[in-house]
Amino acid sequence: MNALGEIEIHIEGQVGAQQLVPAHVDIDEISAILAEAADLLFPTEKRSQRPVISYEISEGSVRHRFRTLMQTVIGFGAVIAQIGGEGHIHFLHERTAAAIESLQRIAREKDYVVTLLANQQRLRIDRTTHYERREQVWVDAEFYLYGELTNAGGKNNPNIHLDTKEHGMLRIAVEKDYLRQGEKNLLYKRFGVRVAGRQNLETFEMDSNSLRFIEFLDHDAAYSQTYLDGLLQRAAPAWAGVANVDAWLTELRGGAHA
Repeated sequence: MNALGEIEIHIEGQVGAQQLVPAHVDIDEISAILAEAADLLFPTEKRSQRPVISYEISEGSVRHRFRTLMQTVIGFGAVIAQIGGEGHIHFLHERTAAAIESLQRIAREKDYVVTLLANQQRLRIDRTTHYERREQVWVDAEFYLYGELTNAGGKNNPNIHLDTKEHGMLRIAVEKDYLRQGEKNLLYKRFGVRVAGRQNLETFEMDSNSLRFIEFLDHDAAYSQTYLDGLLQRAAPAWAGVANVDAWLTELRGGAHA
């Protein structure tokens, strides 16, 4: 049997003149904490891919306690230690960072002290801390995504759902007129999709909540050496004057992680 460990979101504060206790916590607040816990621990995994997370709420003031695989607890302990050491959350996955920001808002708006505990590591969040991402680290970018189209439509906010290997299920905003005029029977076919969205300048992470459809691309997953050789031959004249191609590409992309 796999070893289990515990992660805790410990919240202390006052409700009026009374000390905060579990009886003061509304079911909507509990639901939000549960969603944030899943994003903190497993920001990239689908529900079917991650292990079970069990939950318990107890007094003192309010202790939200989660049990899951020990290796996850150890990993999260390292994450909160890094946050505390660096004093910011810019390096985190977008969903994990958003969950920390939500806890920061709770601490500031309600004057609570929120403490994350895992594997003997702890991170204190209160009204004096500033665990929020700098808006300027996000820039507009374009991405090329590949996957199976599983849904398309929506009355007020039309979108398509693209199931990708790299990013899981992505929801991409699209104009209603495009879906109305486009070809039929797009569902359950594989596509390349060109999208606009935001990218983190420090982590190069894509903000999956910002994606907007630009166009479908023909996508053939089969490898073709002939096609690749043809592209290289067409591009060769433009590269003739470049002494160090690898160094030039790295500079063009803005660094080794681009």
